[in-house]
Amino acid sequence: MFDDSNIIVGLEIGTSKICAVVGEQNADPASAGLNIVGLGQSPARGMRKGEIVDAALAEECVRNAIVEAEQMADVEIRSVYLGVTGGHIRGFNNRGVHPVVSADREISDDDVQDVIKNAKAINLPAENTVVHAVRQHFLVDGHDGITNPVGMLGARLEVDMHVVHGNTNRLQNSVRLVKGLQLEVEEIVFNGLASSLALLTSEQKELGALVIDIGGGTTDYVVYADGVIKHTGALALGGDHVSNDLGHGLKVPLSRAEKLKLEHGSALVDEAMKGRTLTLTNELGLPLKTINVEHLQRIMSLRLEEIFQIVAQDLEQAGFTDYLRAGVFLSGGCARSPQIAKLAEPVFQMPVSLGQTNSISGLKSALDQPEFVTAIGLAKFGSLKTRKREGKPSFAQGIKSTIAGFLRR
Repeated sequence: MFDDSNIIVGLEIGTSKICAVVGEQNADPASAGLNIVGLGQSPARGMRKGEIVDAALAEECVRNAIVEAEQMADVEIRSVYLGVTGGHIRGFNNRGVHPVVSADREISDDDVQDVIKNAKAINLPAENTVVHAVRQHFLVDGHDGITNPVGMLGARLEVDMHVVHGNTNRLQNSVRLVKGLQLEVEEIVFNGLASSLALLTSEQKELGALVIDIGGGTTDYVVYADGVIKHTGALALGGDHVSNDLGHGLKVPLSRAEKLKLEHGSALVDEAMKGRTLTLTNELGLPLKTINVEHLQRIMSLRLEEIFQIVAQDLEQAGFTDYLRAGVFLSGGCARSPQIAKLAEPVFQMPVSLGQTNSISGLKSALDQPEFVTAIGLAKFGSLKTRKREGKPSFAQGIKSTIAGFLRR
């Protein structure tokens, strides 16, 4: 049995599936930060567009996923980092300003805390709450790009922050459900942020990258540039909408449309499928109707292209398209669609690839699947938080403190 004190659990309550990932914190920070030791999943019921519509049904599915994860990892799960999504979630950049009032104009820790507090003091709608307030860069007397201003001289300290917020009640619905299972919620985490933590390396964050996680009912996306989050978004569109389109376009039940999508779907129309048809049968095996495969793939392609176009348009309006030198990375169950990267490349006019988890070891069956990226990222978020709380110094911090001690002596 694993040491429970080193166990971190990410829980994603998605539209089409519930996923719980159990990670074990590695004692050696130099090694991969997290080792995945357990995975539990359950088909989702009582969910729509990433949000709960039937709490009793959803609770049963979450319980099943948690129990499966506990059995695989041989641990008792007591708390989780809970992923949240939904069309109500918004992100924007905000700047806080603070005058430095000390006589010698040296910026102190208190000044830094005050300017961060000012950046967080934002006018949100009364029904909304902040999910994340992510620090980007400081400015001292207009000079930007500063990561740590403590000890510098200046009269005016500013900080840029990226704020992610959402409707309080809608966020609390999933928190209440989890607490009803006698589990603690360590923190709620935007799914898009979790996915980017699982996929992007430090170099990719510096170069500038876009992560798009296409789930069953929502599409979450995050832009990194200069090592920090610059932009986030959530659309109430996902794989379920592709299935709905196929159901309407092919005049088949939704369950049959979902099966056709998985077995014969493609993000681009396959030339070899032109003129090819499928004969659908009923429960007795008798011919029911004939489906044109090219028509099926064209319907699917149009919906997926629309999702990418909405994201691309949002990035263009926000002015971040030119920052993405590392390209676009896809995750989520819909990223399994054949040729989806080829469909996205002309929309974004840059390289697009299926994301690969990094700095994480363990269950190969989980690490290689795009639909588990968010839950893995939630566990990684918890791992980073735990290390921060424990105050384990990084190599750079260790060098800094050594030099500072030498100078004092």
